[in-house]
Amino acid sequence: MTIVYILAAILIFGVLIAVHEFGHFAAAKLCGVRVNEFSIGMGPLIWHKETGETQYSFRLLPIGGFCAMEGEDETSEDARSLNRQGFFRKLVIFAAGSFMNFLAGFLIILALNSGLDTVATTQVAGFAPEFDQSVSGLQAGDIIHSIDGERVYLFSDVDLLLSLSSGTHDIVVLRDGEKVTLEDESLTLGIYTGVDGSTYRGGGIYSTGVEANLWTILRTSWLNTIDFVRIVRLSLQMLVTGEAGMDDLSGPVGIVSTITQVGTASETIGAAVENILYFGAMLAVNLAVMNMLPIPALDGGKIFFLIIDEITMKLFRKKIPEKYETAVNTAGFVALMGFMLLVTFHDVFKLFG
Repeated sequence: MTIVYILAAILIFGVLIAVHEFGHFAAAKLCGVRVNEFSIGMGPLIWHKETGETQYSFRLLPIGGFCAMEGEDETSEDARSLNRQGFFRKLVIFAAGSFMNFLAGFLIILALNSGLDTVATTQVAGFAPEFDQSVSGLQAGDIIHSIDGERVYLFSDVDLLLSLSSGTHDIVVLRDGEKVTLEDESLTLGIYTGVDGSTYRGGGIYSTGVEANLWTILRTSWLNTIDFVRIVRLSLQMLVTGEAGMDDLSGPVGIVSTITQVGTASETIGAAVENILYFGAMLAVNLAVMNMLPIPALDGGKIFFLIIDEITMKLFRKKIPEKYETAVNTAGFVALMGFMLLVTFHDVFKLFG
């Protein structure tokens, strides 16, 4: 079964990149920009069809795709080329890829949640037998609002936020309609007994559940997607502060390895599919956020230059010379590829070392 999970991981990665490129394609078409080719897959061409001005292609390697717009990489005199579009049209086109990845993540979570009978809330229903209430100000009925300044969107956030630091925590709860701050709470992750009698690692707090309906499922799915964005932000913060290092990074090889582990660790095929799809949703949101960072060669870098150009036009009636932007993007692309190569080698070393 391992090879099946590896193929599934490659497929998911490829689909998410293709979805990203489709976002650029759809936005370009809506904005009237000429698209020369839209391809699913990379590498040698295996099928194509010319429809109007655009060539639609399937290529051999199922590792993504691309949207080739007129005037994207070179100056074009075509009135419908990308380089001759205004600020807002370019902004929409550049941001559309990340938007589609974010939307894909949300829709996957929504599909996974559609079969729920009950939805967990952030309200405390009770405590595990091992939970020591004598050192906690929490009470049954409290709605957990935030932990150490981080908003609690879902009940699963409690364990996540507690895991970020040991010792005491500042917890804000809603109690009888009022915000109550519980300072220096000694909540720790440990082994507790769940409501079904089995043991689990967590905070030892039981949550209240509500009947699942269209609204609660939509809300929970949206908050879960927003939670993925926060996980990316926290991960970046940890990289900057040195709390995380190379061992905590994963490139394509590491992602495929993780998806394979997720699949093989699942008890049933159905559970494996659900767990892999959940990981795929998190990966989709991760791609959306990372692509919007102001790094040269990424969509966020293009948007950054777009904004700088707009500012310089307002102030000095002059844009940044295209050759400088091209040089920065080229250098950024080379640096990014070098970094990805380094991460990939590290992934291979972790896998086989």
